[in-house]
Formats: sequence, structure tokens, C-alpha cells
Amino acid sequence: MSGHSKWSTIKHKKAAQDAKRGKIFTRLIKEITIAARLGGGNPEHNPRLRSAIAEAKSNNMPNNNIERAIKKGTGELEGVSYEEVTYEGYGPGGVAMMVEVITDNKNRTTSEIRKIFSKSNGNLGENGCVAWMFEAKGFIVVKKESTSEEQLMDVALEAGAEDIQEEDDTFEITTQPASFSAVREALEAASIPVESARLDKVPQNTVAVSGKEAEQVLRLAEALEEHDDVQNVYANFDIDQETMAALARE
Repeated sequence: MSGHSKWSTIKHKKAAQDAKRGKIFTRLIKEITIAARLGGGNPEHNPRLRSAIAEAKSNNMPNNNIERAIKKGTGELEGVSYEEVTYEGYGPGGVAMMVEVITDNKNRTTSEIRKIFSKSNGNLGENGCVAWMFEAKGFIVVKKESTSEEQLMDVALEAGAEDIQEEDDTFEITTQPASFSAVREALEAASIPVESARLDKVPQNTVAVSGKEAEQVLRLAEALEEHDDVQNVYANFDIDQETMAALARE
């Protein structure tokens, strides 16, 4: 996929690790709650909620957790009042970064996100400073062992997928946001297991970083991902395979 950030691939590979730590459940509960609050508790009429529920189920979240999060969003159960905030800024080497959070205390979260940027030689910017560099896309990952490339192309492209790329032991499918649910449902109907599925923001252009800058950018991205309020981190860095291998050995 032209212009796709290495970070997008890296963070999807971290999903299993995140699940073990329980962070992914926290992120999904917040997403389900705010999706239900904004669009209602019926997933048939709320695409965002439907997508969040599907991701929660793929990560083995118990149904009662899902139902409780929906009821907190609709007000049937008492819960924390969340708001969505998007932060934009630059990392080392001029890398553009967007950080989506769901928080119950915007002032606290803003201060903490600013500090994370500063510690990694980055800068938090104004709203709109980098958003124009990213385009919303659906991003679905399927393990190669689960299907043949021919079957995957037949099913995914017929359902409206935009592109399919190989990455190590997986196939990575991109879609327009409007086709995301249809492609995912078509894969499931064809008994092709989905490893992960997310709506992402894909950079239209990438910035090459290497050496110390690459290390700093990865450290910044990972520190942002680790923050309890952060839902998604998007970045437009590109790190060559040699540098990635060297960093992995450290």
C-alpha cells in the first residue's frame, strides 16, 4: 500500500501483547461506551458501535463487559463521562503524529501527552497542523495460513476492498471507511478468520528516519501507545528494514 506507515504494521503486531496486559480491553470499553453515547446502543444502526463490538469479540471480551459498556454509554448504567480529543504534533526528524484519546479529564491528559512529546524530542502542535497529511482507511489483517491469496482477493475485492498487500506472515487489506464493515463481514462469512481490524489514518506521504532519530520516533510512538487514555497513534515515519532489524536486536 503506497505511503503506509511502518508504525501501522508494528502496532497491529503488538495487539496480542496488548491483550495480555489487558490494555486492549480498557481501550475497547471506552470506544464502545462513547460510540453508544454518540450513536445509540443498537449496533445495527450504529456502524461505529458495530465495529467496536466486532473488535471486542475478536479479542475474546465477555459479552457482559460489552453490554455493560453499551449501557454506560446510553445512560442505562451510571458511568464515567468521557470525551474524545485528538492531539497533533511532530516527532524527531519532522515525523507527523496524530494521537486519539478518550479521557475523563482533558486538562490532565493534555499535560501528560505534551510531556511525552517533549521527553522524546518532539513537539505538540496546534489542531490541524498535521491532520491534512492523513487519510482515513479501514485496515484488516489476515494470517496467511488462514487462506490462499486467490480466495482472499476474490472475497475481499468483491466486498469492496481497495488493496491487499503481503507483510511477513500476514495479508493486510485496506478499504475505504464506508466499505470496512462489509469487507470484514464478507471475510467472516467466507470463514476467513480476521486477526485484527481497525479504522486507521494512513499517511499520504512518509518521512524516512534512521539511526538515533528512528529509535527516538519508535520510543515516542510506544510511549504514547502506553498512555491509559490513548486509543490510537498515527505517524508517517518510514524505517528501512536494516534499521528495524538493528533496533530489534537492541
